[in-house]
Amino acid sequence: MRHKPNQSFPRISARAVLFDLDGTLADTAPDLARALNRVRAAHHLAPMPVEITRPYTSSGARGLLKVGFGLDPGDERYEALRLQFLEFYAAGICVDTRLFDGMAELLDQLDQDRLPWGVVTNKAERFTFALLQGLHLDERAACVVGGDTATRPKPHPDPLLHAAAALQLPPSACLYVGDDLRDVQAARAAGMRVIAAKYGYLGDGGSIESWQADAIIDHPREVLNYL
Repeated sequence: MRHKPNQSFPRISARAVLFDLDGTLADTAPDLARALNRVRAAHHLAPMPVEITRPYTSSGARGLLKVGFGLDPGDERYEALRLQFLEFYAAGICVDTRLFDGMAELLDQLDQDRLPWGVVTNKAERFTFALLQGLHLDERAACVVGGDTATRPKPHPDPLLHAAAALQLPPSACLYVGDDLRDVQAARAAGMRVIAAKYGYLGDGGSIESWQADAIIDHPREVLNYL
C-alpha cells in the first residue's frame, strides 16, 4: 500500500531514487561489529555488544575504532588498527547483513514502476560492490557510487552529482534517502530532494527533526508515499 489512511503526503517529483547503504538500504551493523570484535580479541579485549556499536556503524572504521578503542584518525595506533579492521570486515562482509524490513518490497516496486534506483555511500568501492553482490543487488542497481568514486565523499555533494551524471539526469530529478545528517547535507548541496530514514543508525548529528529533510520515514516502504 502506497498511502496511509487519512494522511496526505507532499509529492516529490523524482525520476530516480538513490539510497545510502549502511543504515538505509541494509543493516550492516552485525558484520561490522564482528570485524571490530575480532580486532578487539586480537588485542585481548572483550567483545562489545552490537547494541553499543550500532550507532557508530554509518561512520565505518572511523566510528567503530572510536567506540572500540577510543582512537581518532591521526592517533599513533589508528592506521594499523584500521587496516586490521578492514581485513577482518572484507573476510565476512555479508554474513549477517540483511536488507531492512520492507526494503526488498520497495526496490521491487521501483523496478515495477521502471523508476531507476542506485546506491551512493561513503563505503569504499571494493566493499560496496562486494556487499551488493552478496545481497544480489549489484546487477539491479542503475548506478553505484562509493566513498572513493568521486573526488570528495559526503557531506560534499560530489558523490550525488556523480550518480546523477551516471543516470543522465539533473540532480533535481533525483531523490536521496539516507540515515545520517551528512546525507541530508550532501543532498541539499547537490540540489536533490532528500528523505531521512529514522529506522537507520542516525549517527551523532543530533535530532533527526533538526536535519531539515523533506520528509522523515519510519519504514522503507514509506518512500512510496512521496513518489
